Amino acid sequence: REIVDTGGIGSTLAGNALSAAAMRVTLKKVLNEKNFKKMIALGTRWSDGVDAAIKEFNLPWHCNRLGARGEYIFASKAPRTGQEAADGGDFELEQFIHLRLLNDGFLITPFHNMALMSPATTKVDVDAHTKAFRKMCADLVKA
Repeated sequence: REIVDTGGIGSTLAGNALSAAAMRVTLKKVLNEKNFKKMIALGTRWSDGVDAAIKEFNLPWHCNRLGARGEYIFASKAPRTGQEAADGGDFELEQFIHLRLLNDGFLITPFHNMALMSPATTKVDVDAHTKAFRKMCADLVKA
């Protein structure tokens, strides 16, 4: 099985004084009710776009949703166990999608197929991803 090393991302260096100060400011100034409402609405819009493309091209995939986060899995329904999540992976397909979307201007998390909306994310950003994701699905089905 192919594996992409994702060790150390987000945790190894997260305990230093600068990181702790940045987290404190973020929690006080950025992650507020107004921004959460916007982020969750954009996360829903992003996931709706992914689901629409999946349905349009009859792909056996699923988009998980959690607030401002959306993630696509190569299984027809959300996994309920770790084994089901592992079974929903497809290394070569993930590599293709990540490279394709990166070439289209979108960086998707390399170990989740996930996007997390931020307060800086706009509807234009989300709609551009939907367009690129749809085009990628169309090209994949044609291949």
